[in-house]
Amino acid sequence: MNVWASSQRCRRRIQNYAFFLGTRYSSTVDNHAFAQSLLLPKTSFALRPNPKEIEARHRARTCTDLYKWQFKNLEGPQFIFHDGPPYANGDLHMGHAMNKILKDIINRFHVSRGRRVQYIPGWDCHGLPIENKALHELGEDSASLPPLAIRQAANKTALREIETQKEQFQRLGIMADWSTETTYRTIDHSYQMRQLRVFRDMVENGLIFRRYRPVHFSPSSRSALAEAELVYKDDHVSHSVFVTFDLNTTEDVTVFQTHHLVGQAIQLLVWTTTPWTLTANMAIAVHPDLTYVVLRRTSAETPLLIVAKERMDALADIIGTADIVAELLGAELVGTFYTPIFATLCPSLRPLPIITAGHVTSTSGTGLVHSAPAHGAEDYNAFRELGLLDKKEEILCHVGSAGEFTTQVAEIVGDDGARGLIGESVLDGGSRKVVQLLKDIGALVKIQRIKHRYPYDWRTDKPIIMTATSQWFANLDDIKADALAALEGVSFFPPVSRARLTSFVQLRSEWCISRQRVWGVPIPALYHIPTDEAVLDSPTLEHILRVLDKKGIEYWWEGPVEEFVPPALREAGVAVDTVWRKGTDTMDVWFDSGTAWSMLDERGNGVPRADVCLEGSDQHRGWFQSQLLTAVASAPPEQRTLSPYGTLITHGMVLDQKGKKMSKSLGNVTSPMTVVDGGLDLKKEPAYGADVLRFWVASVDYWNDVYLGPVVLAQAAEGVRKIRNTARFILGNVGSAETRAKMKRVQRSEMGLVERYIMHELRVLEQTALEGYSQYNFAKVAAALSNFANITLSSFYFDISKDGLYANALDSLERRATVTVLDQVLTTMNSIMAPLVPHLAEEIHEAFNETESSIFTIQWKPLASEWDDAKANEEMKMLLRLRTAVLAGLEEARGDKKIKSSLEAEVELLVPDLEQPSPFIELLQREENLLKTLFITSDATLIDEGSLGTTSPEWVYVSSAAIPSSDEDLTIRVRPAQLEKCSRCWIFTRLPSEPLCPRCTSVVQR
Repeated sequence: MNVWASSQRCRRRIQNYAFFLGTRYSSTVDNHAFAQSLLLPKTSFALRPNPKEIEARHRARTCTDLYKWQFKNLEGPQFIFHDGPPYANGDLHMGHAMNKILKDIINRFHVSRGRRVQYIPGWDCHGLPIENKALHELGEDSASLPPLAIRQAANKTALREIETQKEQFQRLGIMADWSTETTYRTIDHSYQMRQLRVFRDMVENGLIFRRYRPVHFSPSSRSALAEAELVYKDDHVSHSVFVTFDLNTTEDVTVFQTHHLVGQAIQLLVWTTTPWTLTANMAIAVHPDLTYVVLRRTSAETPLLIVAKERMDALADIIGTADIVAELLGAELVGTFYTPIFATLCPSLRPLPIITAGHVTSTSGTGLVHSAPAHGAEDYNAFRELGLLDKKEEILCHVGSAGEFTTQVAEIVGDDGARGLIGESVLDGGSRKVVQLLKDIGALVKIQRIKHRYPYDWRTDKPIIMTATSQWFANLDDIKADALAALEGVSFFPPVSRARLTSFVQLRSEWCISRQRVWGVPIPALYHIPTDEAVLDSPTLEHILRVLDKKGIEYWWEGPVEEFVPPALREAGVAVDTVWRKGTDTMDVWFDSGTAWSMLDERGNGVPRADVCLEGSDQHRGWFQSQLLTAVASAPPEQRTLSPYGTLITHGMVLDQKGKKMSKSLGNVTSPMTVVDGGLDLKKEPAYGADVLRFWVASVDYWNDVYLGPVVLAQAAEGVRKIRNTARFILGNVGSAETRAKMKRVQRSEMGLVERYIMHELRVLEQTALEGYSQYNFAKVAAALSNFANITLSSFYFDISKDGLYANALDSLERRATVTVLDQVLTTMNSIMAPLVPHLAEEIHEAFNETESSIFTIQWKPLASEWDDAKANEEMKMLLRLRTAVLAGLEEARGDKKIKSSLEAEVELLVPDLEQPSPFIELLQREENLLKTLFITSDATLIDEGSLGTTSPEWVYVSSAAIPSSDEDLTIRVRPAQLEKCSRCWIFTRLPSEPLCPRCTSVVQR
């Protein structure tokens, strides 16, 4: 049942009161005087306000002004919430909204409990999306503009997007100081200098190095990528090929002699999903412990074929009918050689070796793996372990910065073969043309179209490749143990997320931190032009950082190289710019945002540390990890096991209400600003305001993926409406702040059972809320709050207390007890709801206390433990079970049209003779005067069976209820009320000879 303003019973009652005031009441009694004597609800608190107007009125008070006030005035221990910077690129999406609202709930809770909160919103401003957006707006591409022009345009774009997002975050009611001076941006000079100093510390710790090796490379971005910048798609389609390589059996080696294979034509069958990498083939790998078979196929002229024995059945369609000629271990093949696959096109190619590699398995392919160390991390590591890669020049790579075949491919496939390859994308036309070359030379056995899991660039949504480039790396192997040790002292919510972050750290050995873009923080390395060797050491960095700190980061691009070369590297009489050049690589954006911990206040151990960080589950691969790694890697040895955060909280993704990922192409995107302001069709997309969106965030299990759509939003809106109506009922009945100040409060010892029970339930609610907030389980808070408002109050307490509130004397003990309880209920409920729905809480606080101060300036002080009343709770539970049985009888009478209102009836409870005393019967006897209030009937009495009168009522409905701890039942008789209806309170307690009932007579006569 809804609260007063929306319940059908109240509406009928108010209509009847209005009728009572009208001219149709024909009694000689002064009706107007009776009506004025009723204490009907009165409040200016709107039933259905305009959320846009209400939130705009309270926004400054509960957001920026509040943040400044609490930071200046609160003396409790400081709570540092470290904001993971969202990307400054476009309007907010629902993930942004959920993220910031969750953070705000936590911050507001701590403020309400008297802790000073440090929360500095930030933005991640570098990277490809912003650069591309700026270039798109200019109508240019990166190749046609100088670096400084690109940087200026990207900077302008980032600043504009920050202002848009900042305004939208404020519309969500996020408490912070949003001025430019008190937020952080990764393009701020002070931020970039701190980042460069972290980088310098990592260099001094010997953890930064440059290497030519395969990395994740995005042709669409023209840059190297870190693992955290990848997304994996399960529906990527590749054209895999089975190809053959000719084994050199002419050499007099043991394996050929042992198995009588000297001089025979033997081929190695190999399978690959990346045909384009065959131009960079440098070896074929086998597992030393696998058994391989030499197969003779049907035709005697067909060369023998070698595959892993365990793969024969899986390869039956490829091999055809074949007999085993010989079996040998992989270790026996190691050290033999084969002819390069494109040797017929380029005869000068030298034989290549068969090597051993641990990543070769018998679960896929043929058991022989084509190895191209330029295009595969496992191949590269296998070569390094074997000591086969000492120099950059030793790795074959024919792929350029756009993912295209370069002119060097001619060294492998000859000039004729390269004529159609050069300039072709290896992922598109280049791959197809390589397959055609394989056909032409007779090396192609079969081509298969397969769907498999493949990495994509998360920003461009295009596939990436593995290819060798010269990149800067951070060595993680040397700090991995320290990083994992640092995580041991971190709390995780939900707890299962610990394993996710730990596993990601365990799996990493290197971090590619360089990017081939101009919009970013430079890696300030100098390159020796004659040797192309990089210089990156502590003295050089100190000199460069002094220049950049004085003249700005942009000076790296616009200043002459002479200013960045320290005296120790200069040669007398030689022009500096002929010997040295500045590097053009920029840092990975995860390095940018990952060094945000350096701006935090230092704790007692001298280490910057946040109490809490909260981000989406994808940040286990991103920001959570990059913060940890940069903090540990740049720390002195004695501090390397200290984490930059104390607690990590993870939230899931926002899906549509069918569980699908939100996508513009699917048309299922819900914008947070549309929820707040409404859409083009307000009937389909109402303007709910920020509090409804916040209540939805608070009410879901955010640590999982969550659903959002019209139905879900409507449910959240209904939840907020019911809480609002609960507050409105209380505001309408407790009187003004001045009236309440003059009213004599009722002490606990003077309260009746119902009031003590409600206060007990309020205490339970508050403790539940405090526990929920402390455990970051806001759904627990929202559910408990809604249940208390809807069930305990609206459906029960408000219903039974209306008569006393409306008709009792203002200073009566019963009414004062109810008002005392309602006053505390609204105070406590408002403290509980304030972090979730701050605008509503501020509106209630303003109306309740007639003040313009923020509710958050009043510390939430929990109820004393004296309100824990187990006895009142137990007794009320018994009475409520009886009430349920009585209401069923009343409903039966109403269904038979014997009554319209329960006040037209009275209840008799027939108490049986019991052999043993019953606490329940004793309770009924003690609280007999309360029963009619509980049942909302005109009377309720306890009688024994022998006291039943001889006259029968006009009608009677008989039922029963079990007596606790007894085999006996209590008989319930619902019958017509025996007295007349009072013209003032409408309870049937008036004698026929009197105009009013005794209660109303005493009130009116005062």
